[in-house]
Amino acid sequence: MTVKLAIIYYSSTGTNYQLSKWAEEAAKEAGADVKVLKVAELAPQSAIDANEAWKKHMEETKDVPTATLDDLEWADAYIFSIPTRFGNVPAQMKQFLDTTGGLWFKGKLANKVVSAMSSASNAHGGQEQTITHLYTTMMHWGAIIAAPGYTDQVTFAAGGNPYGTSVTVDQQGNMVENVEAAVKHQAKRTITVAEWVKKGLTQ
Repeated sequence: MTVKLAIIYYSSTGTNYQLSKWAEEAAKEAGADVKVLKVAELAPQSAIDANEAWKKHMEETKDVPTATLDDLEWADAYIFSIPTRFGNVPAQMKQFLDTTGGLWFKGKLANKVVSAMSSASNAHGGQEQTITHLYTTMMHWGAIIAAPGYTDQVTFAAGGNPYGTSVTVDQQGNMVENVEAAVKHQAKRTITVAEWVKKGLTQ
């Protein structure tokens, strides 16, 4: 039973895009049909142009499709990857989530399996809170949260965040922790849970 997975991210300089690509690789290995999608950028072009890394990343990912409500309806499961903004969800992702009322009202987001990842520029910069803020929206949807918890030792090696893989990024934009294995475990776990749910819903 093939799980359809939408990996939806926001990334200004590339960290959460990389997390999304690792998740995509693992999900495909697990047999999923995967879409990697970005949410629309809301920042003014002047702000982007003033940051070379941001500008470079925008150019490199210009062909990545932008997430739509149709993608949410299509997918059986979602993985979100976002940086923290003062311990909260970035405006770009929040704006996208705020457009989902119609799908929610029709029950189209219930029983979707969801997991989330995050990043910040310091170890206690709000990664966990950002993920739990995102999960609050998913609870309103009636989605099923597939947090990694401590289901594999790779979680400890990646900083020990049970809510979802998170990473610290230094001033040069480099990831401090090695989180690739944790991301891949989280993606495969999401697919496994989605398979269970999908099978249960079709019986």
